[in-house]
Amino acid sequence: MDLSHVKNTRDANELTRAYLDSLLVEARYLDSAVPDTSLSLYGRTFATPIMTAAFSHLDNVRANGMALMAEGAKKAGACNWAGMGEEAELEKILATGAATVKIVKPYADRKLVFRRLEHAYRAGVLAVGMDIDHSFDHRGQPDVIGDTAMAPVSLEELKDFVQATPLPFVVKGVLSVQDAIKCARAGVRGILISHHHGILPYAVPPLMALPAIRREVGDGLDLFVDCSIDTGCDAFKALALGAKAVCVGRAVLPSLGKDGADGVAEYLKKMTEELAGMMARTASRDLSHIGPGLLWDAAAERPL
Repeated sequence: MDLSHVKNTRDANELTRAYLDSLLVEARYLDSAVPDTSLSLYGRTFATPIMTAAFSHLDNVRANGMALMAEGAKKAGACNWAGMGEEAELEKILATGAATVKIVKPYADRKLVFRRLEHAYRAGVLAVGMDIDHSFDHRGQPDVIGDTAMAPVSLEELKDFVQATPLPFVVKGVLSVQDAIKCARAGVRGILISHHHGILPYAVPPLMALPAIRREVGDGLDLFVDCSIDTGCDAFKALALGAKAVCVGRAVLPSLGKDGADGVAEYLKKMTEELAGMMARTASRDLSHIGPGLLWDAAAERPL
């Protein structure tokens, strides 16, 4: 990756955007078809592989923001993710009918972790998980969110969390082959490859890490990606490199703030339409036909 045009290489978000934009797409028109963008995930079928990110505390964007985000995802036929929040908020989210992946923080109080996992199961979520990248603050000390302390997670603890629920378990914040292998050993069903919007300076762009992780874990784990996935073109590139689906984060927030659930649905549908356009022009008749041979490394001037 040529970093000469990146103004601030410490900024992982800038690095991620630059890497995404460095990947070029070749066209394939013969034997193409109107594409099918549907996604099968944990027993449910969605209209799109573009999902909402695991947001938290969206009332600062719009009142009742978490439930409106979920409602927008449902209207778009998309899977919804939810981050930190109280049990009552999760119940409001699920009352919209949105299929939701609930991400639990690595609370230092492990009893709270198990309570949140149990409540999510009883409330009817699609899957549960944990964002392991919220264990530390920028000073290398255990993180504190509000007045709630976090703690790093060991492999053995992760195994316990996975075994505590009958639901598919997803780990968010994986950015290395090493962690991906440990997740597989713990029995998780999926991992979200992410640097949590630049929580680690100089972090490897998720799409740069994705192929090596895919090669190592094979088809044993569902791989999801977030961070700077703002357009259908971004989603297409992630899928081509081995992601099963992607999460869109901050890019959708202005639509939520302006038009609520309808704004979220419109944004997700627009991304899906752009993805379908990319698929049609690359002979990718469904998600399984989007492959790495479609992408070129701009710096090397050759296919990946």
